[in-house]
Amino acid sequence: MSAALSESTAAGVEERELTDGFHLIIDALKLNGVETIYGVPGIPITDFGRMAQAAGIRVISFRHEQNAGNAAAIAGYLTKKPGICLTVSAPGFLNGLTALANATTNCFPMILISGSSEREIVDLQQGDYEEMDQLAIAKPLCKAAFRVLHAADIGIAVARAIRAAVSGRPGGVYLDLPAKLFGQTMDAEKGAKSLVKVIDAAPAQLPAPDAVKRALDVLKGAKRPLIILGKGAAYAQADEAIKQFVEKSGVPFLPMSMAKGLLPDTHPQSAGAARSTVLKDADVVLLMGARLNWLLSHGKGKTWGDAPKKFIQVDIEPKEMDSNVEIVAPVVGDIGSVVNAFLQGMGANWPAPPSDWVNAISTKKEENIAKMAPRLMNNKSPMDFHGALGALRTIVKERPDAILVNEGANTLDLARGVIDMYQPRKRLDVGTWGVMGIGMGFAIAAAIETGKPVLAVEGDSAFGFSGMEVETICRYNLPVCIVIFNNNGIYRGTDVNPVGGDPATTVFVPGSRYDKMMEAFGGVGVNATTPDELSRAVNAAMDSGKPTLINAVIDPAAGTESGRIGNLNPQSVVKKK
Repeated sequence: MSAALSESTAAGVEERELTDGFHLIIDALKLNGVETIYGVPGIPITDFGRMAQAAGIRVISFRHEQNAGNAAAIAGYLTKKPGICLTVSAPGFLNGLTALANATTNCFPMILISGSSEREIVDLQQGDYEEMDQLAIAKPLCKAAFRVLHAADIGIAVARAIRAAVSGRPGGVYLDLPAKLFGQTMDAEKGAKSLVKVIDAAPAQLPAPDAVKRALDVLKGAKRPLIILGKGAAYAQADEAIKQFVEKSGVPFLPMSMAKGLLPDTHPQSAGAARSTVLKDADVVLLMGARLNWLLSHGKGKTWGDAPKKFIQVDIEPKEMDSNVEIVAPVVGDIGSVVNAFLQGMGANWPAPPSDWVNAISTKKEENIAKMAPRLMNNKSPMDFHGALGALRTIVKERPDAILVNEGANTLDLARGVIDMYQPRKRLDVGTWGVMGIGMGFAIAAAIETGKPVLAVEGDSAFGFSGMEVETICRYNLPVCIVIFNNNGIYRGTDVNPVGGDPATTVFVPGSRYDKMMEAFGGVGVNATTPDELSRAVNAAMDSGKPTLINAVIDPAAGTESGRIGNLNPQSVVKKK
């Protein structure tokens, strides 16, 4: 063997025996079952994305980090494994941070991984490229935040991030990776040994037997009981046990919006069509994976009426108890374990709730459904919200396996009540904060993580926050049908600037054709002016699986200020002189 060849062979051996930060991060993620990364490429993570893709991880590149972060968050909700979002430093990190904070608020497991500037320059504020102390900024907005400075610590850092994201109450975790880390080298064998496969990341948390008995005693003694199912119950994926418990109890149930479908909205015990009545008149309320936040009027006030209430609450987070009102029977544990304990403790002869309560709810439901029916069957042109949603309601009933993504003001508020769901985790919406802009990120991740067709029903204002991702949908050829309820503005398109000149602050370009956007990227665009046209277009899109955007022309005068939460929008009573 020549000296040159021998030297080359030795160099090759040496090269094979080294690994670096790029490979260790990828290997750590793969070891822990990560199959998809959502993100936006750029300095310093451009090559990392390429290498992850080459290693068999699916890397979905977005047009904006906030949308990639929302995709990662809802992927976490759907799979119970932390969704991964990858961003560049500083501005890219900040864009992803909105999604991370929203994931934490909504209890979605997610890890935001961002490249960052070098510590020594950041700490001395010497003006590095995109210099920012990202770790300090992230800490108040997520469950946990970690920075990795040495390649040998990558394995343990990824393990800690995964465990923090999914254990207890799930949420967002930030992982800060300075640019130098990616290129750091170490012995390959030592590197492999430094990786950690997370074992039992979200262990069951069994409820105390006394707490279970107390809760069942309170529920058994109720004259007008009610069960409220929150998205925490849907996240738990204890679907069959929850169904058995609700049906065995005989208690009417009210699902929060993302818990719709845990039991079908058409189930005889569903009280969704009598929401106001059951909240006002119930005497015992069992909260399962639902929080008494603003969405439930904090458990007090006019919404809850004058009847005295006893609350039972099931949550994995002890600090949630007594957050707004007294909880007479707190049950701390994971929902699957709690529900199984309830079933065991109920025995064989659980008494049915009083028939007068059940019958009163049934009567109210029938009245409200009958009152709503004609509004959902109109075929006006331009459409109103009810006519358009009536058409979509039928489609979802015929396609219960499809995933519905929903955001907007009136578009969200009305769809929540009109469109029935039949299977769990098929309705994805704005969640606890009520933020706009989740639509396209949620739709993309839902299609990728489940392989199911997605119907995204968007207000025209809400769509504007993430609309450029229609190019992403077309690029990956995803089975996503977007319906934009276009009424020419925010809330409605009829406002007028009182002093002339610029358009009113809530008005968009009249007659906008959002469908042309989709056509520009090779997808299918349709302009629908009646519920019949809308129905035909959505069915065609769902049958074809092609990326489709339907511009649903809604009467500009349709819609109310701030949807159904106008009471949260302060109004001035002072008149200018």
